[in-house]
Amino acid sequence: MLEIRKAEETDIPLILDFIKLIAEYEKLSYEVIADEQTLRETLFREKSTIEVLLAYEDSEPVGYAIYFYNFSTFIGRQGIYLEDLFVKPHLRGKGIGKKLLLEIVKKAKERNCGRVEWSVLNWNTPAIDFYKSIGASPMDGWTVFRLTEDKFDQLLK
Repeated sequence: MLEIRKAEETDIPLILDFIKLIAEYEKLSYEVIADEQTLRETLFREKSTIEVLLAYEDSEPVGYAIYFYNFSTFIGRQGIYLEDLFVKPHLRGKGIGKKLLLEIVKKAKERNCGRVEWSVLNWNTPAIDFYKSIGASPMDGWTVFRLTEDKFDQLLK
């Protein structure tokens, strides 16, 4: 039986394991510098706007989602940005990812959010097909830009 629950501070090692698993799947393991301490300080600090859901199948951790609140000036309301949605590969196709996403959509509705958004790698066609199947639309015409910490000092000179 599938159970989805909000993560607690004692779940930090499991959350970090899931972060490493999604990074491996996305071929980005070399980018993971998070550790248990940084997750504790970020995810579980007072008034954190970041939330984590964990999915369990018969007491086995099988997936997770990390999301946070953003703001749309165009609609004048907050939204949810889904940072990670991951289900262990051997359990994909069983509706676990959809149930995690539906939990986030339910929270968006309860909190009067105007939208839920996320990014997906262009090569990840199984995820793209899944998202399209539930009615999500790709934001064609937009390019994601990133400014990393190692550039901050150089930019601020």
